[in-house]
Amino acid sequence: MRKTILCLGEILLRLSPPGHELLLQSPQLRASIAGAEANVAVALASFGHLARMLSVLPELAIAQAAVAELRRHGVDTSAIATGEGRMGLFYLVPGAVRRPSRVEYDRRDSAFVRAPALADPKPWLSAAQWFHISGITPALGRNCADFAIEAAASAQQADVQVSFDGNYRSKLWQGREQETPAILRAMLENTNVLFGDERDLSLALGKSFNGATPFDRSRHAIDEAFRTFPKLHTVAFSTRAQLASNHQTYGADMFTRDTHCQIAPVDLAGIVDRIGTGDAFAAGIIHGKLMEMASQQTLAFGHAAACLKHSIPGDFLPCDAGTVSALIGNEALDVKR
Repeated sequence: MRKTILCLGEILLRLSPPGHELLLQSPQLRASIAGAEANVAVALASFGHLARMLSVLPELAIAQAAVAELRRHGVDTSAIATGEGRMGLFYLVPGAVRRPSRVEYDRRDSAFVRAPALADPKPWLSAAQWFHISGITPALGRNCADFAIEAAASAQQADVQVSFDGNYRSKLWQGREQETPAILRAMLENTNVLFGDERDLSLALGKSFNGATPFDRSRHAIDEAFRTFPKLHTVAFSTRAQLASNHQTYGADMFTRDTHCQIAPVDLAGIVDRIGTGDAFAAGIIHGKLMEMASQQTLAFGHAAACLKHSIPGDFLPCDAGTVSALIGNEALDVKR
C-alpha cells in the first residue's frame, strides 16, 4: 500500500501582467494558483505519487477554485482546512532582456498566516512516507515559525523522512532578520534532505565560509552541516548563471555523507517562466529517493525536471516521469507524432 508525501505550506494566488508587460501597463492580470509546497505536490502527483497538500484557506470562491485546480492535477486535498482571513497572493512582473523579474507579496492576515496550526500534520503522518516543507512558512511570522518547527519534529517522531527547502526570501523575513538563524537551525535539526546551498547554511549556522569559488564555499558549509545536524543525510542545490532574463545556464550538485554528484550547467535560452523551477528540482530529487534511484540518476532527474519547468508557464510542472526521463536521454526535438 503506497504512502503519501505530505506537503505543508500556503497556497497562493499568482497575478501577472500578460507577456512581458509591466504591472498594469495594460488593465489585465493573469491569475494562476501557486505556492512552493503546492508546486512540489503537483509535480509529485504528476510523477505518479500520492501527494497530499496540508494548508489553510478561507471559505471563498477563489479558494475553492484553488483546491479544484490542485485536485485537477491529482493532488489529495482532503487535508486542506478552512479558516478566517483572506487568500494570500503575490504579483509577478516577468523580466525581459536585462530587466529582472520582480515579485511583490501580499500575504498579511491570510487564513494560513493567521492559523497555520489548522494544517496540523500529526493526524496524517501515519499514512505518510515523506514530509516536505520550505523556509517560506517560518518566514511568514513567529506563529508560522513555531508551527513549522513543531511540524518537522512531529514528522521525525513518526519516522517520516523530512525534506526542507531553504527558499530564503529576504522580503518575507524583513524586520525579523535577527530571528532567522535560530529558526532555520531549529528546522535543520529535524531535516533529512535539504534543498539549499552555502547561503542557506551560512544563515542557519551563523557563520560565513571561505573558498575561492561558490562551490568551495558550499562544500565547506555542507561539511559543517553534516557535523552539526546528525539527521541530515542529503544536501542538493542548483547552480545558475544569468546571461539575460530569458537566457541562463543551469547545473546541479548533490551531496550525501559519502558521495558527491554533479550535473554540468546546460544552456537554457528562451526561458518561458523560471518561477517554480526550484520546486520542480526538489520534487525530482524526492521522486528519485522514493524510487530508490542511484544518486547520480536522482540528481539527473531533479535537474531535468527543473530544466523542463523553465519551458512551462505558471508555477506548476504538470509532466509525468516519462517526459522528464526523456529529457535526460537527450531525445531529439522532433515533433512527437
